[in-house]
Amino acid sequence: MRAGTTASSAPVAGPPPPARRRRRTTTLLTAGLAAALLLACLLSAGLGAYEIPLGDVLGSLLHRAGLGGAELDRVPESVLWNVRLPRVALALLVGASLGCAGALMQGVFGNPLAEPGVIGISMGSAVGAVAAIALGMDFLGNWTVTACAFAAGLVTVLLVYTLSRAGGRTEVVTLILTGIAVNAFGGALVGLGVFLADNAQVTQITFWQLGSLAQATWPKVLAVLPCALVGLAVAPLYGRKLDLLALGERPARHLGVDVERLRLVMVLVVALLTAAAVAVAGVITFVGLLVPHLLRMAAGPGHRFLVPGSALGGALVLVAADLAARTAAQPAELPLGVLTALFGSPFFFWLLRRTRRKQGGWA
Repeated sequence: MRAGTTASSAPVAGPPPPARRRRRTTTLLTAGLAAALLLACLLSAGLGAYEIPLGDVLGSLLHRAGLGGAELDRVPESVLWNVRLPRVALALLVGASLGCAGALMQGVFGNPLAEPGVIGISMGSAVGAVAAIALGMDFLGNWTVTACAFAAGLVTVLLVYTLSRAGGRTEVVTLILTGIAVNAFGGALVGLGVFLADNAQVTQITFWQLGSLAQATWPKVLAVLPCALVGLAVAPLYGRKLDLLALGERPARHLGVDVERLRLVMVLVVALLTAAAVAVAGVITFVGLLVPHLLRMAAGPGHRFLVPGSALGGALVLVAADLAARTAAQPAELPLGVLTALFGSPFFFWLLRRTRRKQGGWA
């Protein structure tokens, strides 16, 4: 009896090996992404047409933080704090916003090929920016184009959600089809704006559509910061509900998830993150599509890691891409959106082929 009692009261074993392995993988991935992001930020701050040694970058940062270090000469100090660091900070915010928004979209739509542009945010922002440029609007000075792009992006998302809602609920297929229709209409408006614009305005429109962080300033960083912080703080809170939604709408409802409310909140968070990012950086594609899918392949579909991990990964990708855009063709600068599309398009094609092969065809 005592032996039986001893056996029955043995300590319960820890989590099964797959759970421990997954937890170890996510911990290592998070640490690796954070370390790589820190290194990329330091390299991006130092490299460029005017090179600043890494030790000087660290010394200046420590000096400004009151932790020792030393102030640089006037020129490198000005380049570092007025040109490089605002650009690095903006790349961090824009990349994190796009990566996180992509993870949320894929969770809401239940499709690893979804991205923020599906529901018209990027195209809506483009319509706002093109309208401001082509019509010569100047009611907010240098902020006019940014403000119009941000407002138009939010309005477009609300329009898509409203049009796709019927009987007090929305469906994923209806959202996608409505987004496609609104994107097509927005593309026509952009084309009309280009047709009405003069040569100088067409150049400005083209530059904006290609995506770039060349105009990064501390005021722009501060402008996008509140939207990014709110979105990045709210998104991880819904990781568990997104995991339940992945089981299907009906099982999620039985488990206590208000699917319609979850979908509305997620669409609003995605709109806030993406509209702010596109408004200050222009159209930058594939970050929100590729980063979450790569992390899903590496660590599984759990959104409690995938959402914050995609923010880290998106920031890393955009900081590295911006560094490449500035240094690959010196003294010229490649458009950031073009660079991400050049590398993202082949990967997207591979992703389609891999998905089709894994599923044994689309039918």
